[in-house]
Order: sequence, then C-alpha cells, then structure tokens
Amino acid sequence: MLHIGCHLSISKGFLHIGQEAFSIGADTFQFFTRNPQGGKAKDIDAVDAAAYNAFAAQNGFAKIVAHAPYTLNPCSDNPQTREFAEMVFADDLKRMEFVPHNYYNFHPGSHVGQGAQKGIEMIIELLNRILQPQQTTTVLLETMSGKGSEVGRSFEELAAVIAGVKLKEKMGVCLDTCHVFAAGYDIVNNLDGVLTEFDKIIGLERLKAIHLNDSLMPFASNKDRHAKIGEGEIGQAALVRFVCHPSIKNLPIILETPNDLKGYAAEIKMLRTAAKDA
Repeated sequence: MLHIGCHLSISKGFLHIGQEAFSIGADTFQFFTRNPQGGKAKDIDAVDAAAYNAFAAQNGFAKIVAHAPYTLNPCSDNPQTREFAEMVFADDLKRMEFVPHNYYNFHPGSHVGQGAQKGIEMIIELLNRILQPQQTTTVLLETMSGKGSEVGRSFEELAAVIAGVKLKEKMGVCLDTCHVFAAGYDIVNNLDGVLTEFDKIIGLERLKAIHLNDSLMPFASNKDRHAKIGEGEIGQAALVRFVCHPSIKNLPIILETPNDLKGYAAEIKMLRTAAKDA
C-alpha cells in the first residue's frame, strides 16, 4: 500500500488537517510550519497536537512532512538573512516535538554568487549549531532543480552537506520528481540507474520522503515548474513506475501538484489504483 498525501494548510490545527487528509484517502500530508514567506508562527495547541498524534496512530498514518518557509536561506550573502534562517529553523525544530518522530524538509538555499562550496559550508555550519541529540525530528534536504545559484542541484552537493554534519543520524533527503528531472536525472527512461546513483553517492537509507510532481518544463531544463500527474513532461506512466519502485513505495509520498482538495483526492485514488494493478 502506498503512503500518499498532499500539501495542506495547518491553519485550523493538526487534528483538522489529519482528518482532512484522511477524508481524501491520504495517510500522510505536508504542511508549512508558518507562512511560506516567513514571519512569526502561530502558537501550537498542545491538546490539538496530542489529539492528532492519537488520530494518526489509530488510522495508520505514515510520517508527515513539515516544510520550512521558502525564504529560509542559510547560505545567503546577507548576514541578516542567515540569522533569520537560523532563528526560524531552531524554532521550527522545537515546535516539531509536539508531533514527534516526523520530518522537517527545507530547500538548502542559494549561494547567490559565493560558489556552491561556500554555500555548502554555510549550510553545514547552521545545521551543526542547531541540531540537537535529543530531537526526534529528522531534517530533510530537498533535491533542487538547479535554477540560479541553488545548492542541492546534484546528489553530490547533498552528500557534501550530510558529510559535514556531526549528527548525521538526524539527516535525510526528500526527493522531488520534478526537481530531479529538471536537474538532469532521467527518472523516465533510467529510473533504476538514477536510484543506483543516489545509493552510491548518498545512500538509499537517507531517502526518507518524496515530493511527487510532474514537470511543465522539459528534461534537464533546470526550471522548477510543477504540473499535475500526467500533464507534464514526466508523464503518468513514469510516475506510477516511480512510486511502485521497491525503494520508493514504502516512503511518505507528498503531492505538490497544482490542485484543490478534489484534485488531490483524484490523484491519490488514481495512484493507489495504478499501484494495485502494477
């Protein structure tokens, strides 16, 4: 059985978002920890979080994925931007302990002309300051499409970050299908080869979650443009093969396609049916 869900708003609390996910056939979900552009986060209701934890356990939910705001850039050339990233990151990890043993995903950031190596060093420095031995949350580096000065456009760059982190057991990777396709990893025609490369460079044991998206832009375009399943350059057949792969099918799979709740429900149903028939 696939563990599949979508990105939902947590504005009404954890229990509500869990029930909303369950209502569309999902058994996981992703949410922003705060406004995706940053800013102060709403206080977490401990009673609500506890109610969600019980609901998730009762209904067999997989691990869920919190997504850091897009403005979080630990390798900016602006000291104030880096300070903001550290403040938000540290605060979010504390807040995640209300729903323990889940995932916190972030875009590694953009080095803005300083060079990828300098960017990687800055990301490592931040992670080594804020990761704590007692935390239950695993932090996920997201694979990126390679636009501009993004760090994380290759498996090698993600591996370099993990190699420098002291608490490596707290680190994992979230693979975005649109992003890796745009970055030049051919998951359509050479899925086994791509996953073998991932295993060799990073290690499949580090692969913790999936962002499942089609791509509006062609292969190796380095452009991040998500499409609905089957309406892009990757295609429905390739994405079904992807989610059915033995290395993928037991991971939490998050749809970030341009959809409303009804559209997400349809995609979840289609993927579950296709996986049964595969």
